This record gives sequence, structure tokens and C-alpha cells, in this order.
Amino acid sequence: MLHELLLALLGYTGDLIIDERERRESLCINLSPTAPLADEPTFKLASDLSFIEPSDRQVIERVITLGFYYRELERFAAKCRNLSWIRSSNESPLSRATESLKGKKLKPSVYRRALANGIVEVLSIYRSAVLQIEQKLLSDSLPILATVTQGLNKFFVLLPPLYELILEIEHDNISGGRLLNLLHKRCHCGVPELQTCIQRLLWHGHQVMYNQLISWMVYGILHDQYGEFFISRQEDVDSEHNLPADTIEKLARLSTNDVTDWHIGFHISLDMLPEYIPMHIAESILFAGKAIRVLQNPSPIAQSQGQHIQKGSQRIQGSIGRLNLLKDSSLQTILAGVELVPQSEADKIEAMLQNLKESSEFHKRSFETAVDSIKAIAANHLWQLVVVRADLNGHLKALKDYFLLAKGDFFQSFLEESRVLMRLPPRQSTAEADLMVPFQLAALKTIAEEDKYFSRVSLRVPGITLKSSHIEFPKAKPYFDGDSGTPSDASAEMSIDGWDGIALEYSVDWPLQLFFTQEVLSKYLRIFQYLLRLKRTQMELEKSWASAMHQDHCDFAKHHAGGKTNSISQQKRQRFRPMWRVREHMAFLIRNLQFYIQVDVIESQWNVLQAHILNSRDFTELVGFHQEYLSALISQSFLDIGSVSRILDGIMKLCVQFCWKIENQENKESHTELEHIAEEFSKKSNSLYTILRSSRIAGSQRAPFLRRFLLRLNFNSFFETTARGVLNVVRPRPSLASAMI
Repeated sequence: MLHELLLALLGYTGDLIIDERERRESLCINLSPTAPLADEPTFKLASDLSFIEPSDRQVIERVITLGFYYRELERFAAKCRNLSWIRSSNESPLSRATESLKGKKLKPSVYRRALANGIVEVLSIYRSAVLQIEQKLLSDSLPILATVTQGLNKFFVLLPPLYELILEIEHDNISGGRLLNLLHKRCHCGVPELQTCIQRLLWHGHQVMYNQLISWMVYGILHDQYGEFFISRQEDVDSEHNLPADTIEKLARLSTNDVTDWHIGFHISLDMLPEYIPMHIAESILFAGKAIRVLQNPSPIAQSQGQHIQKGSQRIQGSIGRLNLLKDSSLQTILAGVELVPQSEADKIEAMLQNLKESSEFHKRSFETAVDSIKAIAANHLWQLVVVRADLNGHLKALKDYFLLAKGDFFQSFLEESRVLMRLPPRQSTAEADLMVPFQLAALKTIAEEDKYFSRVSLRVPGITLKSSHIEFPKAKPYFDGDSGTPSDASAEMSIDGWDGIALEYSVDWPLQLFFTQEVLSKYLRIFQYLLRLKRTQMELEKSWASAMHQDHCDFAKHHAGGKTNSISQQKRQRFRPMWRVREHMAFLIRNLQFYIQVDVIESQWNVLQAHILNSRDFTELVGFHQEYLSALISQSFLDIGSVSRILDGIMKLCVQFCWKIENQENKESHTELEHIAEEFSKKSNSLYTILRSSRIAGSQRAPFLRRFLLRLNFNSFFETTARGVLNVVRPRPSLASAMI
């Protein structure tokens, strides 16, 4: 009977001690490792045993439950440690994972295998205890049941909780970071023996996690075959199902050095992130791995940049682009004879993680300190690469010159060269080519070969849209369609702002693509289009005045030479004088707005950014400072306030319409339209002043120099008086003929 009991303690049932589940299922053999776990102990004494006392039966049935727990734990460990899922090379891990999702087989898990290794350690201690009990029973002349219960007493607090643990893992298919999280929660108990046991199991799980961390943070390789790590690759599931498994594996290997990995290639899987690892630490791990990945594998990226540079150079035909392309060989100089991550630094990172791995317990503070140190090392080397070797500040200056219109002479020349073209509606098929000529002429006049970054800038006119408009375009110098040779009739249907879609593109090479993302460049483009439109409006106002004065002088000279009186010229001046005052009001507002944006906003924020670049040695900090810089430019330019943006948009439209109308007055209807435009401008400018001086905007920190702008606008209380008149607060608005000064 005692031998039957000892065999049952190791999971082997017989005639005296039976497994009720096997009996119910009419199975006379032991269950296979792949069979599901039972929900409760099924080892029982045979009911027809009459020679066992009830008290002994109760003790035996309690003891043999350990045999049931042992067998189920051993089956679980055998199932998790089974290496039969390691197939030949013709079956990929992805296909096996797909089959597991379809229910054909359980998805393999390295974390469950590590847990199984820990369970095997516990079971080996249990087997040793059973062996010692057998030796005692054999050496004792009168073997008693108490010897068995005494030797196995400590396992009553270990095996049942472990069985509950594997039962939950089996039922919920827990793996990866979720398994670590479950073990960490089970560690918090009041039983020292059980706490030590669970901590050992957690240690085994952490060995896998630390191996993945070493692979990720030392070599930049994500070693996560079954999607159990909390850092995961962003994959297109739909495309994966449409491609063969071997093709996907090849693409995955080829894309290890793709720059897009930095932005969207990897992310934090919240489902696999243990709760005891804070989110900011996970983000630091993600950043450090991506940084090391970039620094350890730069060559394939660098080789691919030559094609991008060549494509970018083809956008600008002419000597300037080609000469600057020859000058810009920074890509070769970045990597020439340079070890981006010294081996000593890599060894230092690995040593930190190895120390954590060898610790018997997981210390949260030590883990966070090590991760922060590794992140600092990676961020510093990435800073050296991007800021020092790749000349980040030079490219920032280039973006400021061209996207923020710091090269005012270039854009002034460009707008003058293209003024006649832009006063006519763009042709959808050739608008970009038409603009390229004045763009190149402006570059030859103002830039020549001085700026090596100009070859990276290209002009685009994307998405020209047709809109109905009742604006009459100038009749002089009609715009001809290329094929027909006749004036185009499309001008009556085109919007007056058909050229507002002018865009600049900036060719960014590795490693600056890590800094200048598409989102960043889109913000620069948004500001550029706003500033270019503002400058174009200001130039139209100036040109209209110059054109009118030239025409007035010509009329005066013509009448004087003919000996005629100058009464007609005087009458014309008197008739247009109120409109010229309106033009001066428009120019006054546009000039002050330009000064505010270019000086108070752009230059001040640029100085702040330069100070940050000078004092920072961390790549992540620089990214944050640059984002703050762009956000400040957008917010302080009111581009993020819909009401203000719409008013400014309307004001610029009115200014351009006014200039075009005043140069082509032929009847009283045109004069009436001018008066209507003047009235609309007065309303919109007063609305703009009223909104900007509100406490919500002027009193906030979003625009620290806004009060200066308002003071320049309202230096003689003209805007305040007219705004009150529009709102009917004090008195009616004075006529447009009243002077501002």
C-alpha cells in the first residue's frame, strides 16, 4: 500500500489509487502532455477498499492530491518545454503563429518555457523529498503514515498555488509580459516559502526579458519571435496575409536598416508591458533600442542616400543645383572611419544589463537607473551623429532661410519675377514648370553659389483647385494656353488665390530624417505658405502704389507737354485719394503684421532654439525643443486659431483684390466695388484688432510680444476708435477718408 502511495505521489495511479478523470473517460493509460488540465484534483482511493480506516483514508486522500498537482505541473512543464515546434527551415515562425491563431496548435512561448524551467526545479525538490520518504520507510521496521505527511508538509503550501497559477495561464493563454505581470502579482503573499518559489519563477521569466533587452539595447535587434516582448514591430497585418511566409521573413531582414523604423517601425505593446515597469521607462527602452539600431547599422542607409540626393538634384535644373550637389558630400564624411558606438560603450551597456540579470530579485529602482543611463548613452551618441556630424544647425538655418523667408532678397526677387505670372490663374498642367523659371532667375540673382543647401530646396505647386470667382483679372498681357495660342477663358472660373498652394520641399538625408519627420516638414510648409502669401500681399500693395504714381507722372507730363490744363489730372487725384488712403491702411496693417511675425516671433524663437542647441547634449531634448519652437511659431502667428486665420485670410484676399481693381478702373461699377472692398477690409481689420486685444489671447503667454504688435497698430487710437464704432459701443465708425496719423 505504501509503494502504491509513493507512486501516486509521483503521478502514477493504479488499482488502489485511481484517477477519476481517466476512469470516467474509460482510459487505462496516463494522459498525454497535450491533454487539457483538470479543474480540480482527481486522484482518489478506490471506493471498494474496506481495510483502510476512515481516518487513514482522509489522510491518504489529502496526501495523494500532491501527486495530482505534481502530475499536472509536470505535464504543463513538458508541454511548454517541448521543442518539437522547432521545425525544419521550410516552415517559418510566422506560419506556425498563424496556425496557432486558427486553433490548430498552441502558440509557442519562450516565457512559458522559462516558467516551465522554474517549475521543473520545484518538482525536482519534490521528487527528492519523496525519495527521502521512501528511504525512511524502508529503513524503519514499522513504517507509519505520519512519516509521509511530515516529509511532504511544506509542499501543501507550494503545489496547490502553483497549480492554480498554471491553470490560469492555460485557460487564458497568458504569455510574455502578461505572464511576468501575473508572477509579479503572485509574489505578494504572506507565505515566505511560496513567495520565494514565485520569485524564483519570476527570475526565470526575467532571464528571457533581459536577453531580449540585451539584444535590443546593445545590438539594436528585436529578438521576439512570438510577439511576447513589450517592444514590438509595427507590421501591416493585411499585407502579411497576402504574402508568403518566406517572403515576409526576407522583407523583415531587409528592412532592419530602414529609416522608417525610427518613426513607425516599432512601438510599445501595452498588452505585453508589465505593470511594474512604468511607461516612461518603456519609452526610454524603445528610444535606446532605436538609437542603437541606427548607430550600429548606418551603412545600408547611407548607401541609399545617393539616390535620394540625385533625385533631389534633378528637381532643379541648372548650374547651381549641380555645383552644390558636388559640394555636399557630407554623407561620406559622416561615416568615414568613424565608430558611431564605441565597443567600450556597448560593453558598458551590456554589463549594466548583465548585473540586473544576475540579481536574484527584481529591484525596480536599479532597473530604472540602468535604463536611464543606457538611454543617456544612446541619446548622447545620437546627438553627436545628428548635431555634430550631420550639421543639424546648418539645416535648421536653411529651413529658416527658405521656409520662414529669412532670405528676404531671394523671395522678393522671386515674387517680382513671377508677379505677372501670378496675376493670372495657374494652368493645372504646367503651373510648376512656369514657376521654375522665375525661381531659378531669383536664385541666380541673389544666391548664386553661396548657399550649399539651396540644392535641397525644390518648388512644388500641388493640388490646384478650380473655384468660381467673379473677380475680373487684368486685361493687359493675356495668358496664352500653350497649344491653342489664344487667351485662356479659364480665368473667369479660377480663384484669385490659385497660387496659394505653392509649396517648398526640402531633401533630407540620413540621419537627419530622424529629426526632420514628415510632420515637422509639414509644419514648416504650413508656415511658409502663410508667410509667402503675406509677403506677396505686401508686394502687391507696394507695386500698386508705384504703378499709380508712375501713371500719374506720365499723365502730368503728357498734359504739360500738350499745353493743356491739369484740371483732369487734379480731378482724378481727388477721386482716387480716399482709395489711396485705404491702400495705406492695408499696407500699414500688413507691414506691421510682417514685422511682428518675422522679428517678434521667428527671430525671438530662433534665439531660444539656438540657446537650447548650445546647452543640450541629448537628442531627445533637442527633438522636444524643436517641437516647442515650431509650436510657438504656429501659435504666435495665430495659425492655430480658426477665427483669426479666417480673418487674416480674408484680409489678404481683399488687399490683393483691391490692388488689382484699383489698377483697372474704367467705370463707376469698379469704383463701387472698391468701396465695397474697403468697407469689408475695415470690418475685418477691426474684428482682427478686437480679437487680438482680448484677454484670452493678448493676456496669455502664447504670444508674449502680441502687445507690442497691438501698440504699433493702435499708436494713435485709430483702430480702437473704429473698432468701437463698428460695435456701436461709443460712436459710429468714422469714414475711410479719415487719416490714421
